[in-house]
Amino acid sequence: MLMSASPLPPDGAAGSAQEATGPAADPAVVRADALIDAAAIEGNARTLRRITGTAVMAVVKADGYGHGAVTAARAALAGGADRLGVAYPSEALALRAAGVDAPLLAWLWPPGEDVGAAVGSGVALGVASVAHLDRVRAAGGAGRIHLKIDTGLGRGGATPADWRALCEAAFRAESSGEVRVTGLMSHFASAEVPGDPSVEEQLTAFRDGVRVAAETGLRPQVLHIANTAAALDLPAARFDVVRCGIGLYGLDPTVGHGHGLRPAMTLRAHVALTKKVPAGSGVSYNLTYRTPAATTLALVPLGYGDGIPRAASSRATVWVNGRQFRIAGRVAMDQFVIDVGGEAVAAGDEVLVFGDGSRGEPTATEFAAACDTIDYEIVTRIGPRVPRTVLS
Repeated sequence: MLMSASPLPPDGAAGSAQEATGPAADPAVVRADALIDAAAIEGNARTLRRITGTAVMAVVKADGYGHGAVTAARAALAGGADRLGVAYPSEALALRAAGVDAPLLAWLWPPGEDVGAAVGSGVALGVASVAHLDRVRAAGGAGRIHLKIDTGLGRGGATPADWRALCEAAFRAESSGEVRVTGLMSHFASAEVPGDPSVEEQLTAFRDGVRVAAETGLRPQVLHIANTAAALDLPAARFDVVRCGIGLYGLDPTVGHGHGLRPAMTLRAHVALTKKVPAGSGVSYNLTYRTPAATTLALVPLGYGDGIPRAASSRATVWVNGRQFRIAGRVAMDQFVIDVGGEAVAAGDEVLVFGDGSRGEPTATEFAAACDTIDYEIVTRIGPRVPRTVLS
């Protein structure tokens, strides 16, 4: 069964985010859509829980890595995820508005932001500085917080030099009933790189941070640092909770990819036009591709305005009628062209840009490699002009 799913509103948009449950459009007239296999997300959550033996926080930020945050959250929880994680409080509130009431953490926000609505909705907040702590205190309601230490990634989190002061301030705020410190967290820089020395260095720094927190009197319920790669390959990094993002969507960041995760997104379009052209015909902007022989060109109505990287120009392949064809020339804002040679391709034929690979189409990982990027970027950049059609 197909269901079309509306994406969550952008940050600051009014109204609640809900899935549409009407029938899917006739595929013959759909320009393009992204098929979202909710059962795959559910199965991936179950696999991650089984492999790690640890509670799983399903990361559904960035509209569920492009899959639809509400769809991803519900599927992950059905698969045994214990809690959810997002970047921004606005993302958390959109999930609450859609009726998702699972434990939920939002870890990235400026210290000047009003987080009262998040605290009032039971959203736990990441706290990386005394300024962040003060904002949660000002919101009232004894908000739940996860203190974040920077163990070497150099992004969010308190530095080790500032960590004790943050923990001491948090303990005082907790003792006065202003907050509840329910977690300590950090994030790896290179967990997907086998043998990278920074991983052990960060683990040591995290353990040191946990020790300092205990010395100040804090007794958090959960410790977490592991992303998908660490969750799968580094048992010592699992602690109480693992935060799984990319793996939840079936994309495995580890070497060998032997964990049985199943990609959950298939991006498809339908050929808009075909035409026969002679040898030497130029294709798309700047004519960077010229046909080596008389051939048929097929126009695909997807472009960088929909999330197809311009870097895919003359590099990435797509799948049509049982064969892969390379993109010919520059990807434009709304379209790209493939040179199908003498193959029988007609307007209306389905084009699989990427999927789970079971039909011979490229996977998002393979498409990303052709563009010199990562599969995280490929799935998250699919834009709002591409409707999500949920398989259920």
